[in-house]
Amino acid sequence: MSAELLRTLTIQDSSSIRDAMEAINANGREVALVHDATGRIAGLITDGDIRRGLLAGLELRASASAVMTREFFSVPPGTDRAYVLDLMKARQLAHVPVLDAERRPVAVHFLRDLIGESEKPNIAVIMAGGRGTRLRSVADKVPKPMVEVAGRPMLERIVLHLVGHGIRRIYLAVNFMAETIERHFGDGAGFGCRISYLREQAPLGTGGALSLLPSLPEQPLLVLNGDLVTRADVSAMLEAHAASGCAATIAAGPYEVQLPFGAITECSGRLVALEEKPAIRFLVNRGIYVLEPRALQHVPANREFPMTALFDSLLRAGEQVAVFNFDDSWLDVGAPEDLRRARGWS
Repeated sequence: MSAELLRTLTIQDSSSIRDAMEAINANGREVALVHDATGRIAGLITDGDIRRGLLAGLELRASASAVMTREFFSVPPGTDRAYVLDLMKARQLAHVPVLDAERRPVAVHFLRDLIGESEKPNIAVIMAGGRGTRLRSVADKVPKPMVEVAGRPMLERIVLHLVGHGIRRIYLAVNFMAETIERHFGDGAGFGCRISYLREQAPLGTGGALSLLPSLPEQPLLVLNGDLVTRADVSAMLEAHAASGCAATIAAGPYEVQLPFGAITECSGRLVALEEKPAIRFLVNRGIYVLEPRALQHVPANREFPMTALFDSLLRAGEQVAVFNFDDSWLDVGAPEDLRRARGWS
């Protein structure tokens, strides 16, 4: 955000309601931030606040602080854009200020910018047909992707995350309790995108539902598992895939396994080293993929087909597959302990 736009968004707490109206008219963003003598933001004013104040009998020369909202949502600098969009959709907010530790303004997020900018031509397919047998204690009445984390279904979080990265065309592959998912998302209009459904008559695995796409996409497509809690930078992944020239890209990240015993290194029956309960680090599949349209030719029609089989097929055909490493927040919610960890996240 430019310094000039930020300047037009702020007024002093000594300003009048007329001053607030002029600021809102000048910035064209339907809001003004009110700062005190130290530069800290004390509240914000919208067109609605002013209208309600005037209807209550206040005059234009009255203090702007008389109509400002003192309790409002803000985020610190560096907050993930997709997280902000998630917050704004959940709270039905049109704007969220970015304030530093001293509550001084850094920028303002606007819903119309987050939804309206950088629309990508790529489509996304989210695999949401799983039963979640290991989560049966909490997923027996809803499909696994609709299990809530911090008050929101995991699948909704993924959809909003994609919308925050400019993905506006999304397919949901559904099977178990599909009507629950379809009733929640509808055509996607309420989530800033267009949603269609790939209806599996029988479970098709993590890759088989791709054969149900109505036509071959013209651009690389994103494929995601529906039980992820993540803030992965899918924009960066799409850019890396385009630069690689590969038929597919698989997202990967670090995962550590703690051994419950001491690990022994020996040579010819003699102890060389003893390491107590070491952690072994692996690079694991994170359930997010980018596929070139030609990669879909390897997906059989109407047959259970895991994504691992697709990558095996690509490699056997001599195609190259890129690996995109990221360390962003990520959790695959496959078991009750994973869900407990996810619900502990902010």
